[in-house]
This record gives sequence, C-alpha cells and structure tokens, in this order.
Amino acid sequence: MPRICWICLQTIVKLHVSAITLALTLSGLTVPVLAQGTAPRPPDSLNKQPATTVPHPPDSAKSQDPDQQQQSQQEPNTTFKVNVKLVNVFTTVTDASGAPVSSLKQEDFEVFEDGTAQKIAVFHRESELPLSIVIAIDTSLSTRGDQRLELESARRFAHAILRPIDGISLFQFSEIVDQITPFTSDVRVIDRAINRVHSGAATALYDTLYLGSDALLDRRGRKVMVVITDGGDTVSKTSYQEAVREAQAAEVILYSIIIVPIESSAGRDIGGEHALIQLSRDTGGKYFYASGLDQLDAAFRQISEELRTQYLIAYYPSTRLADSDYRRIEIKIDPQTKDYANPADLQIRHRTGYYTMSPK
Repeated sequence: MPRICWICLQTIVKLHVSAITLALTLSGLTVPVLAQGTAPRPPDSLNKQPATTVPHPPDSAKSQDPDQQQQSQQEPNTTFKVNVKLVNVFTTVTDASGAPVSSLKQEDFEVFEDGTAQKIAVFHRESELPLSIVIAIDTSLSTRGDQRLELESARRFAHAILRPIDGISLFQFSEIVDQITPFTSDVRVIDRAINRVHSGAATALYDTLYLGSDALLDRRGRKVMVVITDGGDTVSKTSYQEAVREAQAAEVILYSIIIVPIESSAGRDIGGEHALIQLSRDTGGKYFYASGLDQLDAAFRQISEELRTQYLIAYYPSTRLADSDYRRIEIKIDPQTKDYANPADLQIRHRTGYYTMSPK
C-alpha cells in the first residue's frame, strides 16, 4: 500500500474542510466560529475588583454552574457593560436599653433606595468579614490633661477587638495629622505606636476625618473610624463637606468619643461636636460623651459589642436616576416580625446613603 507523507495528508484534509465550508456558505448556512471576545457576564462577575478593594459577600461572587458556562460559550461575540454595583449596608439593631440585637432574620428587614423597595441579595448576621479600624486620638493642647487615660483605654480596646484577620491603624492629630502605624493585627506594634504619641498645639479634626477615611478607602471588609477628641477644629484645610464626602465614599462607620472635662465650659466647641454627631449618625455609627476613664472604657466596650453583632445587608439597586449622584438608603424592620417580642422597641442604625461618583 503506498505511503502518504504526513504533510500531504494534512493538505488533503484542509482542502476537504475548505470545500465543505464553501458549500455551506453558498447554500445560505453559517459556520460556527469560536468567539475571540468576552462572553456576557452576570452582574456578580462585573462587580469583581482587586483584592485591595471592598470584598464582595460570599454569596455575591458565585461561579456559574456547568450548564450556564456552556450557554455563555455559545452566545455571540458581544460584551455588555452594565452599571450595577452591589451596595453593602452594615446595620446595627439595638433594643430599648441600647443592647445589640442579633436574632433577626432576612425576612425581618425591608430596604429602600430613594424610596423604592429593593430586593436583598446578601444577608449575614454577625459578619465575620475583616475589620479595619482607624483609631484617631486628638493630641492638641486642649486634651493634654486626658491624653494618658485616652491612650490606655484605646490600648485595651485594641487588645480586646483584634483578630488575625483585622487591622488597626493609629493616628494622632493636632495641627498636623500623623499616621503613626499602618494597619496591623499585631498588638505589640500598636502598643509601641501608643507609646510614641506626643502632644501638639492646634486641632485639625476635619483633615483627620478626611485622611482617616482615605486610608480606609481601599481596605477589605468593614471599615471603622474611632475618633477621640474634644470636638474642636482650628486649622483644618479640609472642609466638613469634603470630610463627609470622603467618609461616605469609603463606607466608613464613624464612632465619636467626645471628651468633655467640664460640661459647661465656655470654651467648648459646640459646632465641632455637632459635626461629629451628625457624621456618626449618617455613617451608621454612634457618638459618646466621656469625662473620665470609666466612661471611656464603657464607650469602647459598646463599640466592640456592636462590631461583633452587626448585620450585613446588600442589594443591587433596581433603578438609577440621573438627577443626582447621591442615593438615600433606608432600612426598616417589619413590625410583624416573630423574631423579637417587641419590634416597636428596636432601633436601627446604618449609613444613610452613598455617592455613585468618586469624590476624586
């Protein structure tokens, strides 16, 4: 039997394939061709970001099953861009006495964006997502007498709250803002940083809120700022509005511990206090007044308890209005819930909204 060289055999096969393709084309049929572009993706996969940004909840990034993958491979060579972003809302629920309530279920919550009901896509109780915490301590002259107590209370808080997946960054602020240590879960590093805190003169509170939020912007998981201050601001280059915008963009939860040595002091900065109170409310955090070590420790204990009993509620916005880049969020508890005896007594806190455009 004659031997056919391999190259000749390949040539014969190619000629046959080309002839078949030509015949099908002339008859009006199409020949399937492997798409070289990107197949359409579900909203979840469009929402993926690098590891340095806010993580997506475990349920929001599931891969497709084999049938879905096969269907995607067979779809036309077209890429669709969809403006859909999962909105994460960390929510705290407390009872009439202020104690956290962690027994509620997904069906007990209702979510609204700009007054429109939203479907909850992700729900977790007592979220195990990492915590990134900025502790910012006012070291201006007006707080010098309480500084040692503030630092010791912050030290105990760090030792109590930190897990290996968490990170704390210590800031000190006076006329300048200084990040003493980057985010770390090593309490020895935090202790050394606390020992390096030194006093300054004036107070750059709004600069601190802005720079602390900026440090948290690309962190993973839950992002918290604890500010210990007497509420004054004397030298900030950043406006309050700029600080608010940056905190909202970073999804920061702000807890303010306002030091008030003398409640009726004539030099007290009521304007600064009110700014901290409003921002704490708008971000889903809380504010405390403290005039001694016991009240400082009590404030840190409440913060720790709340961070351990939060709900993560997330949704894909059903509508996007073009008239404003700010979206208002409202979460309600079903008054008919069977998961709590007196639902009317429950108080709910969460961030009040978010911006669709970056402030930068």
